[in-house]
Amino acid sequence: MGSGPASPPQHPAWLWAAVFPTLCSLGRSDSSAALPQRSDLSSQEELDLGGPERSDSSTAPRAERRFRLWAAALPALWGEEEYSCEHGSAKYLALCGLGGVVSCGLTHTAVVPLDLVKCRMQAEPSRYRGMLQGFSLTVEEEGMRGLAKGWAPTCVGYSMQGLCKFGLYEVFKLRYADILYLAASATAEFFADIALSPMEAAKVRIQTQPGFANTLRVAVPKMYLEEGLWAFYKGVAPLWMRQIPYTMMKFACFERTLEALYAYVVPKPRSECSKPEQLGVTFVAGYIAGIFCAIVSHPADSVVSVLNKEKGSSTMEVLKKLGFIGVWKGLFPRILMIGTLTALQWFIYDSVKVYFRLPRPPPPEMPASLKEGFFFK
Repeated sequence: MGSGPASPPQHPAWLWAAVFPTLCSLGRSDSSAALPQRSDLSSQEELDLGGPERSDSSTAPRAERRFRLWAAALPALWGEEEYSCEHGSAKYLALCGLGGVVSCGLTHTAVVPLDLVKCRMQAEPSRYRGMLQGFSLTVEEEGMRGLAKGWAPTCVGYSMQGLCKFGLYEVFKLRYADILYLAASATAEFFADIALSPMEAAKVRIQTQPGFANTLRVAVPKMYLEEGLWAFYKGVAPLWMRQIPYTMMKFACFERTLEALYAYVVPKPRSECSKPEQLGVTFVAGYIAGIFCAIVSHPADSVVSVLNKEKGSSTMEVLKKLGFIGVWKGLFPRILMIGTLTALQWFIYDSVKVYFRLPRPPPPEMPASLKEGFFFK
């Protein structure tokens, strides 16, 4: 999880449960001569393992005796790594991509009501003047179901974005080992936004154009008939403006915040923290990173919301229309939304890594040539 030195491997109870039956079955083969024999154990060692006191005629079943003998041999296996795959392998990258799908898809779908009100505050500031008033107005006009508008494109779009964002981040982090690691997150987000753009456009139309469509299957063909493929990608440039700084801040701020929390807040080294404790620190670091993510990317988010709502508008036209104050509309609900999203995404992503026993990557570092030749002259 996160970055830092790997902790010593631990072998939980499930590992014993998985290994014992296999070992006992191996004991039934003709190669049993290679097993540790009863005579190799002292009486005290047998008693420590739960065996019966030594007598001239042992009454313990044969399978039970083999089980105890293998229990004595198992400590020799403890030096092996517990990780399920190698860092950077195809399996590692695939599981990281799966973690991105789960973390981004679930979290963005969960906050659809908040996202809907935020988008309407940006697109129709005269009607939606605040977060609570926006919720009340939506429920009054459309009922509780109205708060779920746009859930399908959100789920599909951000699942694809998560696959690209987290999966490709791990890929490019390996490829960019000799460059600045922030380039990995920027490149990953570039491709992630191409995957996200069609669903983001459909989501905004559903949420901000009354009567346009209530479902994804209605919105997509209608958008294509009205504007062609351009309808799905006209917002990709401001999406890059929003998401690339957001993602660079998301990864960079998270890594630095995580280091600071372990250095100045957590009372013990990371290697001594349990998995739940580490995930708790991950959640806090993710929320702090999410606040900064929301601030740096909010003006572009306002442009995306208005651009996908209005036909034929360009990015510059929307910027002129909104003005300096207008691009900051809806900042508070977005901080609340993005802070929670980012914290949950990192928590879920790292939980997936823990579940699949993925190795912890080495901490990303700026190349020494850049440190010496550019930043620290």
